[in-house]
Amino acid sequence: MKYQKPALTIAEQIQRLQNRGLFIPDPKRAAHYLGNISYYRLRAYTYPFQNNEDPNHPFIQEISFDEILNLYVFDRQLRLLLFNAIEKIEIAFRTQIIYRYALAYGAFWHLNTELYNNSHYFAQHIAALDKEIFRSKETFIEHYKATYTEPDTPPAWMALEVSSMGLLSKIFSNLRRDKGPKDEITRYFGVKDVDTIENWLRCFSLLRNLCAHHSRVWNRRMTKMKIPRKTLNPFIENKNILPYKVYSYITAINYILNIISPGHHFKANLLALMENCPLAQEREMGFPENWKAENYWNL
Repeated sequence: MKYQKPALTIAEQIQRLQNRGLFIPDPKRAAHYLGNISYYRLRAYTYPFQNNEDPNHPFIQEISFDEILNLYVFDRQLRLLLFNAIEKIEIAFRTQIIYRYALAYGAFWHLNTELYNNSHYFAQHIAALDKEIFRSKETFIEHYKATYTEPDTPPAWMALEVSSMGLLSKIFSNLRRDKGPKDEITRYFGVKDVDTIENWLRCFSLLRNLCAHHSRVWNRRMTKMKIPRKTLNPFIENKNILPYKVYSYITAINYILNIISPGHHFKANLLALMENCPLAQEREMGFPENWKAENYWNL
């Protein structure tokens, strides 16, 4: 079927939303926001409150433009909170991986094929790393290129410093457990099994990318987060949660921050943000009932 829907003026967008049942008491104000937040982006926030099997997408409950806007703002604030937290986690993971492997296997350990499970993935990852190094404008990378001729790739503490979090996650997952300090790194972050920390690093990377690209987070179904039954430090008591919802990610983020950044404000900021969660969307975010009653969330 050929796509033939025409572009709509902002006035037409407002009229369509009103025809579908959205309460817009101040069309002029709505027009201002639709001029800065696209109709299609806002559609992600109206979608849960519409009958999307009906081609006219009517709203199935009484709801206003301001309530939808509040949900949009809430999701933005959530993304900023998560992005700031993941930055700290990314830097800590990067530091531990580089530091411990460099001490064990030297400056160019990342080029040692014997440390990896899958040689095909290893070749892919190093090729991807080389591209990121080539694109990098970091002073320390340019200094290495201008000063040294062998090897082509800089030492791990330079090379992996410019890798994306996603690539770092893939490299770590491919490292062998019987070669090097993979278990030590896992325990450093308070986790007992390597599979869990590999999953967490991959999930954090995916969430980071969603936040960086301003994508909807609050009710998104994401890659399943492993919920460990036992951890080295206090964790949530109620583990019967949806592993693909943002709450599961939040619990793991808070756990890691408790280790790498004691005295952090993530928990306090989260609790304050959730006090103003609009349209009773806690359940859509995966938050279980009485989640605040757990000791894990006490300030």
